[in-house]
Amino acid sequence: MMKLLSRLALLMLFLTTLFSAPARAGEDENKRAKDAVRVLKEVMMAPDKGIPSNLLKRAYAIAVIPDVIKAGFVIGGRHGEGLIAVKSADGTWSNPSFVSMTGGSFGFQVGVSSTDVVLIFRTQRGVDNIVHGKFTLGADASVAAGPVGRDAQASTDGELKAEIFSYSRSRGLFAGVALDGSVIAIDNDSNQDVYGQGVTPRRIFEGGVTNVPGAVVDFRDRLEEYTAR
Repeated sequence: MMKLLSRLALLMLFLTTLFSAPARAGEDENKRAKDAVRVLKEVMMAPDKGIPSNLLKRAYAIAVIPDVIKAGFVIGGRHGEGLIAVKSADGTWSNPSFVSMTGGSFGFQVGVSSTDVVLIFRTQRGVDNIVHGKFTLGADASVAAGPVGRDAQASTDGELKAEIFSYSRSRGLFAGVALDGSVIAIDNDSNQDVYGQGVTPRRIFEGGVTNVPGAVVDFRDRLEEYTAR
């Protein structure tokens, strides 16, 4: 009798896992997409400190990584998860791939902060590196703090040569965000949860996916809206 009950319990656990998994699949990714849309909206609502419209229009790709957590006590680290979309040859934006950002930092630091990060990719090279493997900001491509203001121009030599412009907004006690050394990687697990098994970032960028969740479509549509201005 005890063996039968144990087997029934295992069967119920299996069935519960089997039928509940699809309902949970993609929930975290939907929230991440909604948070990324929120970041885009809030950045664009700050006309004096927003991303220059000319940079947005000329961007090859844009990544938004909400709520990057950085914590430290002498030795610190950071981690965040977001989305990246690329501009197609016809000027429209692709469906986004999910990405993660991780990195470490050393120095005298105490505190915890949450920071929204936006990366403007000016060339295809950086995105290709991400698609083919892990990509380190500052090592695999030059990165500079982006100019702010709707009509701002990249003026310094460092900014003019940068392949990526970085923007951040901190909400916490830890002052400052250094992105050099941060690693950007494709989040294949999240891509599969949303788009299906075996889907590659290249296929996503080239429009080879269907049944895209509404929150993900909203992210793409917001990019269309903000870069058309």
